[in-house]
Amino acid sequence: MFLGVTSLNLDAKGRLQIPAKHRERLRDASGSRLIITIDPREKCLWLYPESEWREIERKLAKLPTMKGSNQMLQRLLLGHAQEVDMDSQGRILVSAELRDYAGLGKRISMVGEGHKFEIWSEESWTAKREEWLKQASDSDSDLSEELQNLVL
Repeated sequence: MFLGVTSLNLDAKGRLQIPAKHRERLRDASGSRLIITIDPREKCLWLYPESEWREIERKLAKLPTMKGSNQMLQRLLLGHAQEVDMDSQGRILVSAELRDYAGLGKRISMVGEGHKFEIWSEESWTAKREEWLKQASDSDSDLSEELQNLVL
């Protein structure tokens, strides 16, 4: 499980150093091969171990393409997906195209989401987190049935 929020720097070449606490787990899960793609709903990126991504890729590829929303998701997720290798120092190169999409500058936030990471500009992450905290504290906020039945 990948958990927690880590603030990091992107170097001048667009390389991101994976936090040390996650490197070994990523190497074990995928042999240092990772997949990075866009989040189609937010201006951030998703980073998966290759083994996790291949399952998602298979499911997306099986969706009937005659349904517009299926084809849209395939185009966005599969079309933007890039294979990256973690180097010996635990760095990955985030392409200029993906950095532009997510508005990434020097400071970023890497958010563990269990089986994947989200990569945000630090400014966007902070703003969204505040927005979500406000929504979560609103007693009238709509919860899905699964969340209503979740015991925390």
